[in-house]
Amino acid sequence: MNDLILTVRARRLLKEVKRLRNEAGLKVLRAAKQLGIGESTLWRMENGHSRLTMEVLVAMLDLYGVPTPEREAMERLGIDSVRRGWWAPYADVFSGSYVALETDASQIRVNAFVIPGFFQTEEYARAAIANTGLELEAAEVERRKAARLARQQALFEDRDKPPAIHLLLDESVVHRQVGGPAAMRGQLERIAEVAARQTVTIQITPFTAGIHAGIDGEFVIIDFPDPQDDPFVYEEGLGGDLYLEDSKSLARYSLAFDRVKDVALTPERSVDLINRLAKEQE
Repeated sequence: MNDLILTVRARRLLKEVKRLRNEAGLKVLRAAKQLGIGESTLWRMENGHSRLTMEVLVAMLDLYGVPTPEREAMERLGIDSVRRGWWAPYADVFSGSYVALETDASQIRVNAFVIPGFFQTEEYARAAIANTGLELEAAEVERRKAARLARQQALFEDRDKPPAIHLLLDESVVHRQVGGPAAMRGQLERIAEVAARQTVTIQITPFTAGIHAGIDGEFVIIDFPDPQDDPFVYEEGLGGDLYLEDSKSLARYSLAFDRVKDVALTPERSVDLINRLAKEQE
């Protein structure tokens, strides 16, 4: 899943072609032979490690005996799955499929120890990128900041219905200085501003909560409006991106999120704390 940037439609397409192959009673090896491609090639296509071309998709639909109108729907899905998204100009900045999947989310639940990129101000983003990407030149820092702002535009401005976001933010984040007092004040004011949106809920997880269910690290739970599209958990770390889609993992992370939510400050008290800390910035 990490080799290509997979959109929601691409994920749905791959899920469907595997279902159709299984319903046709074909193993990967036999299907690959009849499609005229290698077994590893078909496996990589079905699992999102190689691009599924329209030529191969049409051959699959023929081989699996897919009738109209399902065939037409699959062909439309294939065309939609390869359309360029807003992230295409920043392919060197974003790795993995997360930003493409996030763009179509109906709900985003985040347990965070840093301000999420989609809520960062320009000044905060610039400082955060520069101080975590020590090898980056100034021009690359600015490019990554621009990509982060484009992500915000796609998520909140270019959608008729932005996703519902519930952010659990560790208290250390609102105390930690990033970019100096002026930048920090602007970032805290931004968080208080977005918390007033009907689609956004922000809760601070206070120091007094002690050890809690989300203390091990950041994670994101993504849900989609169409039930055909499976929700997933996303974790980003030095070892690479991790995507979890099985029901057991989803249940475990959802329970952890709910447990943290229960010990976090209420949204009202959280905004009060954020506003107080913003005023304290010199």
